[in-house]
Amino acid sequence: MTIYSAQHTLGTAPVRIVPPSTQPQEVHLHNMTKSSNSYIHIGNSNVSLTNSIHIDPGEDRTINLQPSQDLYAISDPAGLVIGVLAIRKD
Repeated sequence: MTIYSAQHTLGTAPVRIVPPSTQPQEVHLHNMTKSSNSYIHIGNSNVSLTNSIHIDPGEDRTINLQPSQDLYAISDPAGLVIGVLAIRKD
């Protein structure tokens, strides 16, 4: 088992927050912002405000990625920080 952790400051252009792995990954995400109406949107490389799910301020999400999958994010407004903890199941 390998653990990848990072924090990313997001803007309106997609940022890859979880790189692909050769193994499945259990990904824990946290919107580090506590301000209301400050959302982080996650999805594939063309993530946008209209084609994604969002993470509310202070909220956690857990998702599973299959081998070779990666994850991108943007924020609304720009400048929000997302915390990432990915557990790679070697």
